[in-house]
Amino acid sequence: MAPSSSPLPGHLLILYASQTGNATDTAERVGREAECGGCLAVDVLSMDSFNPSCLPGERYVVFVVSTMGQGDPPDSMKEFWKYLRRKHLGARWLERLQYAVFGLGDRSYSKYNFPAIKLDHRLFDLGAERIIEKGLGDDQHSFGFCLTSSPDPKILIKRARSMSPALKCHNEGEPQFMLQMVTNQRLTKGDSDRDVRHFELEDRCSPISYQVGDALEILPIQNPSAVDDFIKRCKLDPECYITIRAKGWDKLSLMDPIKLKTFVSLTMDVMSYFATDENEKEKLQYFTSPEGRNDLYSYNQKENRTVLEVLQEFPSVHMPFEWLVQLTPPLKKRAFSISSSTLVHPNQIHLTVSIVSWRTPLKRTRRGLCSTWLAGLCPNAENIIPCWVQRGSLPPPRPSTPLLLIGPGTGCAPLRAFVQERAAHSAAGPTAPVLFFFGCRNQDSDFLYKEFWLNHAQEDQGVLSLEKGGGFFAAFSRDQPQKVYVQDKIREQAGRVLNMLCSAEAMIYVAGSSTRMPADVSAALEQVLCQQGGFRKKDVEGWLTKLKMGGRFIIETWS
Repeated sequence: MAPSSSPLPGHLLILYASQTGNATDTAERVGREAECGGCLAVDVLSMDSFNPSCLPGERYVVFVVSTMGQGDPPDSMKEFWKYLRRKHLGARWLERLQYAVFGLGDRSYSKYNFPAIKLDHRLFDLGAERIIEKGLGDDQHSFGFCLTSSPDPKILIKRARSMSPALKCHNEGEPQFMLQMVTNQRLTKGDSDRDVRHFELEDRCSPISYQVGDALEILPIQNPSAVDDFIKRCKLDPECYITIRAKGWDKLSLMDPIKLKTFVSLTMDVMSYFATDENEKEKLQYFTSPEGRNDLYSYNQKENRTVLEVLQEFPSVHMPFEWLVQLTPPLKKRAFSISSSTLVHPNQIHLTVSIVSWRTPLKRTRRGLCSTWLAGLCPNAENIIPCWVQRGSLPPPRPSTPLLLIGPGTGCAPLRAFVQERAAHSAAGPTAPVLFFFGCRNQDSDFLYKEFWLNHAQEDQGVLSLEKGGGFFAAFSRDQPQKVYVQDKIREQAGRVLNMLCSAEAMIYVAGSSTRMPADVSAALEQVLCQQGGFRKKDVEGWLTKLKMGGRFIIETWS
């Protein structure tokens, strides 16, 4: 983009609300493309690190917002959104602000991109002016989030004209805990195509502060051989010391060579500039053209290429290390639901982790960085893991609250913590009943925590026992010709489910895959209330919606 002769405004602020990192990646991409367009200054910040009362003092802001569960905002957006909803904010409060909103959602959910849609409406109601109509990214789209209905970054650049070459560092502080891995146990049988592990992390010196429903964020370490190959390919001295300063920050921070998911799409223009081979230069320039957009997506996102693979496939590209540092986002933390209770394990945190691996369209095997790293660790004193506890979206219930729990697959992880804590409370006094519906493919291969559930269900006073008014019901989808899922078991136990739903202050927790499961479970609950309880469908839908709004029907899902 040619430099503009018009006066440049102050700076562009990009605020993102992310739960798993997708919105962070997108915000950084917008910032980098603005930099390539020659803008003067930019801040890329998480919403929870920005004071919303300062918003009227900003001139140009881009909001990038992901979606949690059934249309909920990410945790980092909740306080920001709460402030924007204050009644005293008038219709001219943001009259100087020009903004754009991009949402990241999943069209398979009924509340598709609700946080972004509501944020766009609220900003407009407060007097702000749209730079461009909101963009709504769909994870189900074949091109992914950023190519669904994303605002053209070049339009934002042209309108805002305000970015500088280095983004602010991720200042997340020191790890809350440095935990030792003491258990690494495979839960699925060896002949299963799924590898699910039970990890126990421990602080032997002091108790760990967390509550059921929380998540543990872990910062993994990159594969050492990949780092060595990267250093060799880039002809860097592995023994030298470097210091990186982010513009506008006094603090210094160090960044190691790391694996990247978004590197290719963010650096193709730069790489073509540094390519000396004409064929490579031509191919890279084609990828960045409108005509090459589809091929770039197939080459990069679908194949999940690493920085090392791209540099190896374009050997004539020799980018200065300064450019690589500016274009490389830091390694991100991964969050996992905690599957233990401090009442039972005060010095430990348990995790239930599926070891991620998949095949790309070109039949390349890819593996999740953090889960693979954890699976490869041996339980010993040398393997210390940097961790942060993150407040979860599943609030801990009172011992007197009846619970209906639905958690197929690794969705049982946070619910295991609930049952563990309810059992501890039960040993000290009376507690309310618990109904739990679990699901997996085969009883013999991936029945996660089988002994744990059955012990609590079969004991006379077990919190999942029929004698205590509870129950444990498992669906094994592949053990018979006709597939059986948790929603089928819910309909089979319609009487028990209805009694639970009609209990005063009963709470429903659903955790697991974000595909069809949450909608199918909701439909099964509606069917139970209509057919078993005799309620009208319209009344049932309204009642379940009221439960969700009141925090008594909570869904936590992941892809």
